[in-house]
Amino acid sequence: MGKSRLEAFSDGVIAIIITIMVLEMKVPHGGALEDLRPVLPVFLNYLLSFVYVGIYWNNHHHMLHALSSVTGGVLWANLHLLFWLSLFPFTTGWMGENHFTAWPTMLYGVVLLLAALAYYLLQQAIIRAQGADSILKQAVGRDWKAKVSLLMYLVAIAVARSSPAVAQAIYVAAALIWLVPDRRIERVLPGRE
Repeated sequence: MGKSRLEAFSDGVIAIIITIMVLEMKVPHGGALEDLRPVLPVFLNYLLSFVYVGIYWNNHHHMLHALSSVTGGVLWANLHLLFWLSLFPFTTGWMGENHFTAWPTMLYGVVLLLAALAYYLLQQAIIRAQGADSILKQAVGRDWKAKVSLLMYLVAIAVARSSPAVAQAIYVAAALIWLVPDRRIERVLPGRE
C-alpha cells in the first residue's frame, strides 16, 4: 500500500472528527449577546480541541512525508492514533457541557495523554519500518516536546480532581508548545514537500 492511501484515510477521519465537534455545539435560543453566555464554555473547549486536532493533523502530515513504505505495524499504529483522536468530540462535549468540572476534565486529559502515546507509537512504528538509518529518527532526535507534553498531561490529570481550572491551563500550555509547526522533519527532507 502506498502512503497516499494512508494519508487520505487519516485526513478523512480527522475532518470527520472536526465536523462532529462543531456539530455538537448547540445554537442558543435567542438573539441577544447574553444568550451566548451558556454556550461559551462549550465554544472555548471546542476551540482548544480544534487546536489539538489541528496540531495532530499538521504533525501527522509531516511525519508521513518521512515514511518510505507502509507496513502492517504502521497501519495499526495509525488506526490506534485515530481511535484516540476520535474520542475528542465526546470528551470535548462532556467537558464543555459540564463547565469544566473535575471528572470530564480528567477524562479529557486521559484522552490527550493516550493520543500522545499513540502518536509516539506511530512514530516508533515508522522508525522501525525505515530501519537503523531512519530519516524520522534523525528528525525527531530527543523529542523534548513530546516528553514535556506527556508529563504535563499526567500532572493535569492528577490536579484535575482538586482544581479543574489548573488542569485546563496546563492543557492550554501543552497546546501552545505544539502550536508552532514541527519543522524538524522539514529540515531533514528538503524539497520533498
